[in-house]
Amino acid sequence: MNIASFPNPEGRSSRITEMVRNESYDWAKVAACGSLVAGGLLLLTGHKRAGLVMAASGTAIALMDHEETLRRWWEALPGYVDRAQSMFEQVRDVMEDVAQKGESIRRVISREQDTTIPV
Repeated sequence: MNIASFPNPEGRSSRITEMVRNESYDWAKVAACGSLVAGGLLLLTGHKRAGLVMAASGTAIALMDHEETLRRWWEALPGYVDRAQSMFEQVRDVMEDVAQKGESIRRVISREQDTTIPV
């Protein structure tokens, strides 16, 4: 009495006998994705510090594969900082100019109110 019957190995097709080969995984990408997902979940649950640490570590791991791109960004960063600083200086100059013009308008209006003849 047989509980289970096993097929004859000679009768198997080549498709059945072929085992799925273990594909090589890029473990750096897996670790980076896992860290980013864990960081996002921690941030959503209110664990800000742990979430930021996990997200930062995931980002760092993800950037390991892109060293050349990261190097180009790092070399271009001072130019971006200089541009941002000049933009902030231009905005500051415009705001100072607007403040000066506003003050001169206030002085003109106050002089006009002083020179009106009361009825």
